Amino acid sequence: MLPSDCADAFGDRIFMTPGSTVIGLNKQYVFTVMPVSSAVENDFFKEMTGNVASSDSVLEFLHMEERQAVTVVLKYKAKLINKGLKEATVNRRLAALKSLVTMGRKLGVCAYSLSDIKGEKNQGYRDTTGVSKEAIAQILQQCNQDTLKGKRDYALLRLLWDNALRRNEIAQADIADFNPGSRTLIIRGKGQGTQTQTIKLTTSATTALTVWLQARGETRGDAPLFCALDNVHNGHRLTGEAMRYVVDKLSQKAGITKKMSPHRIRHSAITAALDATDGNLRKVQKLSRHANINTLLIYDDNRSNDQQELSDLLGDMV
Repeated sequence: MLPSDCADAFGDRIFMTPGSTVIGLNKQYVFTVMPVSSAVENDFFKEMTGNVASSDSVLEFLHMEERQAVTVVLKYKAKLINKGLKEATVNRRLAALKSLVTMGRKLGVCAYSLSDIKGEKNQGYRDTTGVSKEAIAQILQQCNQDTLKGKRDYALLRLLWDNALRRNEIAQADIADFNPGSRTLIIRGKGQGTQTQTIKLTTSATTALTVWLQARGETRGDAPLFCALDNVHNGHRLTGEAMRYVVDKLSQKAGITKKMSPHRIRHSAITAALDATDGNLRKVQKLSRHANINTLLIYDDNRSNDQQELSDLLGDMV
């Protein structure tokens, strides 16, 4: 609570939110309010003090010496890791504490920094495994090309496999982006904003797209390359989620037990390309269009499983 004379001095200009704490107050009643009731901060104080965050506990934390504060936060980090929380979750909770400390520094109630405490490195692309080329062939065979939907789905799968495209790259493509004469498609790459890239298509993908577009009968260049065919959304741009549904249903029909998605087909294509080129990362990067070739190293490691081979080798030595 604020002193009554302080409240009288400010009158209607004083606003307090539930769970907020006054962390600065001088003789002229200049004060600042800091919210401390977030779930992350409460989790920190519960773990380290046994109680939820309060005015006293927050100020006590902010008034610590740097060595003490860093030690406490590192112990908290260790507790989170021991609980088996994911790296991203650990990093979010550390970031919340760093924000609290940064605000305390700005307001003059904290003299230390937590900048030396590093977050956990996210293990991206953990599972880059896909399915075999034989499994992909089985999925393709499920498309009934006597129907308009079958023609569309076959063309979609061809792009996902032949060019290892991301679903968003396909979703953004318009009819005008496809040139059957030069066998090319203009795509808007991941994180590239309005920048475009022209990719070469296989004969199979070019034929499949041509057959689909001719059967569809749409000629407007700004119309989506792939559209929905159901009664409710007919003609609307096919979304990434709709593509996932198509891939999932066709994969189940083909008897594929692994959960499939457009990105899983991309994984499969990249892995197959690495197999076919004996792990030529530079060449496969032209297919995958990964900005960082180190990402492909993860695909290659998962593909070759060198660790298993070396472990077996060591195991046979003794």
